[in-house]
Parts: sequence; C-alpha cells; structure tokens
Amino acid sequence: MKFILIYPKWPKLDRQTEFHLPPHGPVVFAATLPDDVEVVFIDENVQQIDLDEPADFVGISVMLTIQIKRGWEIADSYRKKGTKVIFGGIAAMLHAEETLVHADAVFLGEAEGRMAEVFADFRKGELKKIYNYLDDRPPIETVGPARRDILKKGLYNYRGIQMVDLVHASRGCRYDCYPCAVAYLGGRKFRPRPIEKSIAEMAGIDNNRLFIVDNSLAQDTQWEMDLFREMIPLKKKWVSHPIEDKPAVLDLAAQAGAWYVYQAVFDTSDYIRERIKRYHDYGILVEGTILLGLDDHTEDGIKRLIDFLLEIELDLAEFTVLTPFPHTRAYEELKRQGRIFSFDWDDYSADRVVYTPKHMPPEKLQELLHYSWNTFYADEPQAIKMFKLFQHVVRKEMEDHTFRPRNRSLAKAAFGKSIESGSP
Repeated sequence: MKFILIYPKWPKLDRQTEFHLPPHGPVVFAATLPDDVEVVFIDENVQQIDLDEPADFVGISVMLTIQIKRGWEIADSYRKKGTKVIFGGIAAMLHAEETLVHADAVFLGEAEGRMAEVFADFRKGELKKIYNYLDDRPPIETVGPARRDILKKGLYNYRGIQMVDLVHASRGCRYDCYPCAVAYLGGRKFRPRPIEKSIAEMAGIDNNRLFIVDNSLAQDTQWEMDLFREMIPLKKKWVSHPIEDKPAVLDLAAQAGAWYVYQAVFDTSDYIRERIKRYHDYGILVEGTILLGLDDHTEDGIKRLIDFLLEIELDLAEFTVLTPFPHTRAYEELKRQGRIFSFDWDDYSADRVVYTPKHMPPEKLQELLHYSWNTFYADEPQAIKMFKLFQHVVRKEMEDHTFRPRNRSLAKAAFGKSIESGSP
C-alpha cells in the first residue's frame, strides 16, 4: 500500500531567519505504521506536492494552527479525486471539529500501537470518522526511534549546513502554562522514555547536532541528571527548552554537550538575570523566547523588558505576541471575556495580534512587536548573532574532536571567512 504523508507549508515569522528544521511529528508517526505500508513523505516547506502522484491513502500531519487551513486545501484536492485522507498531529487535535469536514478520518492522540487498527479499517473500507486516543496514551516504553529515512537529505540546511536533527526523551508536561496546549495534548503527567532507548536513538542519528524537543527537561531532577550523564559519551552538541536551574544539573548538561537553550523571559526579575548568567557560566548560550501582550504588559513595561534583554546579554531573541490557540487557558479566558476578534487561523502565526490586550489597543502591541525586533538587533544584526552561535558550537566540537572536516569547508564557504577568526 502506498501512503503519502504530507506536512503542509507554513510561513516563518516576519523577522525570523529563513531556514527549515526536519519536522519531528511525521518521522515519529511514520515509525508506527505497519511494515507493509510504503511511505512517501512530502514536506511542502521544502518540496512541491504532486497531486497527480498515485496514492492509496493520504495522511496530513499538521503541527501548527497556521498550517491547518493549507492542510484542509490539500485534503479537499485529494478527496475530490476519491482518495481517502486522514489527519493527525497537534493542530489536527486543536481543530478537530473543523478538520472533520475536510477529512475521511481524524486521529487524536499518540499513534504507537494504534495504526494497525486504522489501516485494517481502511482496507476493509470501514474507516472511522474519528480515532480518539487523547485519554488513552500508549505505554511510553513502546516509543521507538523515529523514521528519519523518510526525509530527503540536503533539504534542511542553513547556508549549506544542516544544523540539527530532532529527537525527544519524554512526553507530557507537569506544568500548565497560560499560553500552552501541552496539558491538553499530552497530559500533565511527565512521561520520560527509558533512558537507554533515548540514548540509543541519539547515538544512531548521523548528525553531531541535535534539538531535544521535549516541552521542558526541567521536570524531574534525577531523571534529567541521569539522562545527561548517559549522553556525555555520545559527544553530541544539542539544543533544548529550559534546563533545571541547579549547578549540578547545569554542570552535567554542559559536559553532555549543551549548546544553547530556549528560555522564556516574561519579566525583568533578578531571578531571570541570574538564570541567564548561570547558563553562561556553564558555557551554555541562550535564545530568549519573548512573549509580548500578557495582561501585565504595558507599553513602558515592554520597552523596559527589551532594555533588560540587552543588559543580560541574551545571545539571540525571538519575539512573538500572545496567541490564544484553542485548548489553552489563554484561549478560554480571552474568549470568555470577548477579547478575541479574529478566528481566522491564518492569522494565528504568533506575529499578528488577534485579541485586544488589556493595556493598549491591538495596533500598539503590533507596533511594539516591531519595536522589539528592531531595538534588540539594532547594534548587532541577527545574522551576526547567529554566526556567533554557530561559532560557539564549532569551538565545542573542536575541543572534543567531533568537528567534521566537511563542515569546516561548508562553513568557510557560507560565511566567507575562517570559523576561528570570529568574523562573519
């Protein structure tokens, strides 16, 4: 059986550097398919879809709300020709009712151990309209290595260099953050994979640089330290969301190859200042994820926040506005208060204001988003900050002799000067 799996295109943030990471959801999903299914994967962000290519069955994997309407368009095109279409992924779960109109089936939840049933139903012509396993999660021990073989090599490069491959060591999150849907999607119980399985998958990835995409690694101190300890011999260099702010944890993370972290910065507290400093003390760089438009944000407060980011010497920053995605506390609260004025999912790109902020009109928050990008990168452009980030990982690789010669020539060609020189 030929199964075409499609990841719809989506626009980058207006000021975000244009490069694409290999998607994680589709390769994890592909690993759950029956052995007799031939998978053809198309990432529309880096490939063209040929709607005339024959397929027995089509799957559409959608991660972001900003992808969902494009996914519906693709599905409608296939279904007009009589081809059955199933949706899955985060955005399909967040927009399930609307997606049902455009799909023969919608899968909700985690796919391990479920796909044999789905494909058996397909073969019998008895596809269910909805497969809902949101509250019936498979044992975490059944999560195997992702099928990265479905990705076409060479498509996920920045200036000729593939920066990272994606991997996960846990699911679920015990936190329930205001703008986040993970509590709905993966549950509030932290579910770590067996460490030996995560390590084996990381070791098998033919890339020295990884992005550990877990919602947060800072959920269980002992597990976190055990994971980092086992990662040390791999000599991988990796990026992640926050690491626990304890010296013993940070020390092991640095030994394990922590390259940089994504750290949310909501305020100008001494706690944030000291946390960024501790990351830096252990040689871990920081990309700040800055969410603007919370109810305690005023115009003056946002401007002070940007000054603060420069003071604490963030290595990179990415600015977005609060976006009330369905099944988040933000959505429920703002909708109840009648403050959301756009339900066009194409507007939910995280750089367009779709609700009325508490202390300013929507147009002012949109203006402050542009102000934030312009001010933070005024003295040192984003390209130079990214170069320094890249230079940092190359130095780490040179120290432990994992820097590949082919990367050296690519880097020199891409940036025009020697990595060691420190000049972009």
